[in-house]
Amino acid sequence: MKDTWSLDALYTGYDDPNFQQDKAQLEQLINDLNESVKQLSHEHEVSSITDILQKQEQLAVCSWKLGSYLSLRQSVDTSDAQTVALLGQLNQTASEGAKALAQMDAFIQDCADIDQVIQQSDFLKSYEYLLKETKRDGKYRLSDDVEEVITKLNISAGNAWSNLQEYLTSTLEVAYQDKKITLSEIRNLAYDSDAAVRKAAYEAELKAYDAIKQSVAFALNNIKSQVNTICDLRKFTTPLDMTLYYSRMERKTLDVMMDAITDALPLFHRYLKRKAELLGHQNGLPWYDLFAPLTSKTQTSKKYTIADAKAYLLNHFSPFAQDLADLIETAFDQEWIDFYPRKGKVGGAFCENLPFIKQSRVLTNYDGELGDIVTLAHELGHAYHGMMIEDHRILNTDYSMPVAETASTFNENIIMNAAIKEESDPLQKLLLIEKQLQDLTQIICDIYSRYSFEKAVFEKRRTSFLFADELCEMMLKAQKEAYGDALDPQYLHPFMWINKSHYYSSSLSFYNFPYAFGGLFARGLVARYEKEGAPFVDKYREMLKATTVSHVEDVAAMAGIDLQDRSFWEESLETCRQRIDEFLELSAQLLD
Repeated sequence: MKDTWSLDALYTGYDDPNFQQDKAQLEQLINDLNESVKQLSHEHEVSSITDILQKQEQLAVCSWKLGSYLSLRQSVDTSDAQTVALLGQLNQTASEGAKALAQMDAFIQDCADIDQVIQQSDFLKSYEYLLKETKRDGKYRLSDDVEEVITKLNISAGNAWSNLQEYLTSTLEVAYQDKKITLSEIRNLAYDSDAAVRKAAYEAELKAYDAIKQSVAFALNNIKSQVNTICDLRKFTTPLDMTLYYSRMERKTLDVMMDAITDALPLFHRYLKRKAELLGHQNGLPWYDLFAPLTSKTQTSKKYTIADAKAYLLNHFSPFAQDLADLIETAFDQEWIDFYPRKGKVGGAFCENLPFIKQSRVLTNYDGELGDIVTLAHELGHAYHGMMIEDHRILNTDYSMPVAETASTFNENIIMNAAIKEESDPLQKLLLIEKQLQDLTQIICDIYSRYSFEKAVFEKRRTSFLFADELCEMMLKAQKEAYGDALDPQYLHPFMWINKSHYYSSSLSFYNFPYAFGGLFARGLVARYEKEGAPFVDKYREMLKATTVSHVEDVAAMAGIDLQDRSFWEESLETCRQRIDEFLELSAQLLD
């Protein structure tokens, strides 16, 4: 079992004849598309739309395959000059089709009766949702020329600034104990059993950011400025409204969820204050102890090898769904996963779905802790989601941002709930509960802070440039709002805006609230699974499959959930309160 992924299912290298052939084919497909849009005719709408969509399918597969290969290679070696150059070439080539795609959208939007057109063709019926949404998007569409300019300029604007942040954070060297280590490695020390190590790592991390903070601040400022400009051009009120619209989610859903979260924050503060007390802190929990083991008394030395992680996941997911267990086994055995941190590799974790080959690739920065197994479960949840939508036509395989974290967080809940339930040792049960509360606190309190921070950045960027020091102040303010007096104000994390790549996309803003949405939505789904048992699993699969061809609220309705009913969110948060109460009771029994 290898600890790095294989990309051979895409290409064996840049000298692979298939790679060179697809590069050439991409240019030809774009040329064909550019010629085809010239033939669009409202007298022959069915054949016109069919022809263009079929060409878009071919183009999507080719560009997706090339783009995935390049971006995956870059994610594990951000300093590879050849990959960076090829990505630039690919983006430039792909942008040559932007005007044609905009013209296609305009043609659909100009159809007098798109419903009548769709009903004349089984092929078009398979794209009913896509066509109707394209028609609906017409009110925010700009001219063909402007749409083309936005796409082309983004290569040297938003995408370039995003690449800068990724490069700087992945190559940053952190001075620690007379050696240089990566940012991912220093952040992993937050889980160390030695309090002195955790604090020293935290201090070393913050110090290291000085070398890149102003450069990354420029990246953030220019990305957010670009989004503000596009928001204004499209006549959206705010970037958040634009994000929600293209996420196919209603503002009321977000507001109801965030209101419920705001009222529930004190629940999580209770947990954090108790953890601070157990670790001997008098002024709230310092940031560097958010992920600390409770005490040396409860610390175990257990580390999990990759083989251990595989066995753990299979043991806990097989009872839920065999197809999920089979997917996990395939991912480990067929080299879908790149496990360990190394210089030049990006931090964090992600899953890249590759539906055109019915596979996925997962990147982690594995350190052998239980939390790393939970991270694997999370990312493999994305892979399972990808498997559920891989039989859609290729243009129907893009699920919206809010539901993107549903299957992943559902996996987290399944594995942690099972592990807690099975544990007979009260002390080990407490450890597992505390690990789950760490993750819950991240998707509630920390996500709340990131959401508040990003809203503030968008607002302030309209009138001023935000240098690193001001961004740090804004981040501290957001953290204090989210964590209250549960954290020590002397030991927060002012540079969280640097290492979270979610802020650095010109096409995907506010990639924070989906984690809270996914976490609470998943807890609601788990509750239904526990109530309904095996019959729920088929319903769950169908719901995941529908995420690419339905609005968020309609997806939830398939599971009998009304997302605009505050009681649903309160019920999900109630399960969090129960865990916190369990933690408080057990810790009092065992540690006082």
